[in-house]
Amino acid sequence: MFKKKPNIKPLSPLRSSDRRKIADQIIKDFAIEIPKSEEQVVSGDNDNGQTSPAQTLSGLRNSLLPENALSARFTTTTGPDLKQVTGTLFVGSYPGEDQRILWYRVEERLIPTVSTLWHHPRLLPLLHTQQLVIQKLRTGSPLMTPGLARGPPFPLKATKGAVVAVASVDKPSVPVVVGICDIDVASLQQIHGAKGHAVRTEHWDGDEIWRWSMTGKPAVSAPEYIEGWNVEIGIDSLEEKSQHLTIEDEDDDAEEGGVQLSSEESSKRPNVYVNGENAEPFEGLDEEKEMSTSEIDNAFWQAFLYGVQKARNKHKDDQHHGLSFPIPQSLVISSLVLPFLPIHTAGHATALQIKKTSWKNAKKFIKALHKQNLLKSKDRDGGECVVLDIDFDDPAVVSFVPYKLPKKDTVGAEPGGGGAGKATAAKSTSSDTSVGQHLQKISLYRPKEGLSAIFEAANASVKALYLPTELRPIITSYIESENLISGTNKQLVNLNPILANAVFDGHSSLDREVIAKGTVPRNALIDRILQSCSPFWAILHNNETRDSVKAKVGHPPKIQITHETRSGNKTVTRISGVEVFYINPHLLAEELQKSCASSTSVNQLVGSSPKNPVQEIMVQGPQKDAVVKALEKRGVNRQWIEMLDKTKGKKR
Repeated sequence: MFKKKPNIKPLSPLRSSDRRKIADQIIKDFAIEIPKSEEQVVSGDNDNGQTSPAQTLSGLRNSLLPENALSARFTTTTGPDLKQVTGTLFVGSYPGEDQRILWYRVEERLIPTVSTLWHHPRLLPLLHTQQLVIQKLRTGSPLMTPGLARGPPFPLKATKGAVVAVASVDKPSVPVVVGICDIDVASLQQIHGAKGHAVRTEHWDGDEIWRWSMTGKPAVSAPEYIEGWNVEIGIDSLEEKSQHLTIEDEDDDAEEGGVQLSSEESSKRPNVYVNGENAEPFEGLDEEKEMSTSEIDNAFWQAFLYGVQKARNKHKDDQHHGLSFPIPQSLVISSLVLPFLPIHTAGHATALQIKKTSWKNAKKFIKALHKQNLLKSKDRDGGECVVLDIDFDDPAVVSFVPYKLPKKDTVGAEPGGGGAGKATAAKSTSSDTSVGQHLQKISLYRPKEGLSAIFEAANASVKALYLPTELRPIITSYIESENLISGTNKQLVNLNPILANAVFDGHSSLDREVIAKGTVPRNALIDRILQSCSPFWAILHNNETRDSVKAKVGHPPKIQITHETRSGNKTVTRISGVEVFYINPHLLAEELQKSCASSTSVNQLVGSSPKNPVQEIMVQGPQKDAVVKALEKRGVNRQWIEMLDKTKGKKR
């Protein structure tokens, strides 16, 4: 289905309620066992009856569809008649991995990708075939019935219409293809002499949704072995069939010394193959207790006290202790709160967010601090709250006892120290290669045909591209070779027929005045020749040279930052045009979400070309300063940024 690149619409965050519904649908469709209790008794060699936490329903949902999941509609074509298919993609990331497409839904049916299967063994019935056939399946071809291997018997769940996984006999524990059964594979008694399609190929490692990535990084290659996938011949089918066997001659059992198995004990035995079924979670899944709202509130409150005390002790001689008032609410959160949150695990990083507090946003949090007389705040135009002063001598600040901050290598955290938002961007910038990059924007000019005589006289090509500094000596050489320097003033150039016709065409009053005088200042002549040339531009990235980059026609682009009002009096900041500066808009949006303590979204800019779409980042609140600071970290010069304030109706 995804042999050709699908048309994917902009991604949007998946609401928590929708994510839970989809995860519950997955659990129902694939018959995944839901944990019945929060704890289970550890069986086996543990005789003292100790208990260990089993994976909760919430953990099962998170393992199937992580909390950071995004969704987007897609359109593609399939089959020989190019039938149009529409559906929904679900994007997420497992711990320590980049975001990938984990599931897709077509006609209300959810289908896992190969990435999901590698993290959830035995989620689907597993069929096998030869490696040569796998290569054919990776072109979209169906799996023929004679191509089935390692059976019969085949898994009982591989019935007609069921979603199945396919692996090669060389790597029997690594599924690489996802398909749908066209026949009842489970009922096949033999494959010798059989004909027809067995499985319709839907998705495989190497197709377009497998290659898709928000960061542009290639997908992980297939591992050699995945623990948990059942690779014994027909063991799925044999296990299921054995459940229906009965022992009719009980005396024979007694004679042979058989031991009767307790049905109750068997029912409690966990399925160790599918993550989430009372089994050990996949590596990296956080099993810690979920933080309550009051605990999150307390963590933010303590972090603010920590940040204020840190500034107080670091700048003892300064009246305002190193702070410049008034301070925007986003800067208070990014510099005095987020760097001092006790984020020691990935679970802490997920829980300790301003939106998960009882205040829900930065403004209400600052108002709560204001009520406790820890600071003074005031609302200003645009609905944003600013801090006018902080009480550094408040007993809560003076008597605060600092706690241990997370280490630098902690996932989602970095030690504080009062740096403005340094810790908040640690997670996103760790994989953002644009941070710290060196950019150089150059403007180039190509002479038009009418100026060929000037360049040929100076032995210069009219097809080459020149910097403005390279054009000046060429024009000077032509002036000197033609003896056009005025005898009375060396800064004046006498016009000859070539300059008069090629540069000053007489269409404007200024041209007619210059032609009438017969002379023109040298700098004015050079500027006029530059205007007569075709403009080009190029951006040199890191160690790139001018010769290694292909220049583009036109004037150099600028990043657009726009403030505008939405929904009455709410101000938002829009950013577009960052792609040409080697900046990933999704990673930049993640950093701005944390540094501004505000919600962000990335969508295709209205009016941009579908072939070369331009993404637009939207941040809640007037965040111009934070955006400029983030861009400067990525090598963008302030002169390359154009700002527009639509809240006041004028450009600045």
